[in-house]
Amino acid sequence: MFARYYVELPIAFDAVEGMLLEAPVEWVPGLLRAAEDRGQHLLADVGFEIDTGRVDKEVEISLGESVRIDGKASVPMSWHATGADRLFPQLDGDLEIAALGSERTQLSMNAQYRPPMGAVGRVVDRALLHRVAEATIKDFVDRVGERIAAALAPTS
Repeated sequence: MFARYYVELPIAFDAVEGMLLEAPVEWVPGLLRAAEDRGQHLLADVGFEIDTGRVDKEVEISLGESVRIDGKASVPMSWHATGADRLFPQLDGDLEIAALGSERTQLSMNAQYRPPMGAVGRVVDRALLHRVAEATIKDFVDRVGERIAAALAPTS
């Protein structure tokens, strides 16, 4: 299954690119801890807000080698749930940034996920889980954008 979400940041591309590619520990929302290999495997909480509070699940996030093209950059990533893996989807995608002029950057995530439990999971995905996956990706991208914006905000 495929999902995509994006936000626009009122920040120059070069500033966002530097943070995204060089400091993942700074922008991964819900970060619990970085592993030994300099942050390439991170434990984080992902989830989304509902009326009664927040729904979170601990996932291990793996980051791949970044790709840079003029005015664009992407970081391949995947996440899978810790603990009861069979009940939660695995996600593979790219967190991307693209220049939208001199002072704006688009932050987006294109992701594919595999629903758990085979054929039964695919049926449940069509009925409900796809919306949960979309909400989780939206929440993750929104929180990444907020963390980047906060980290790059001028200090007064």
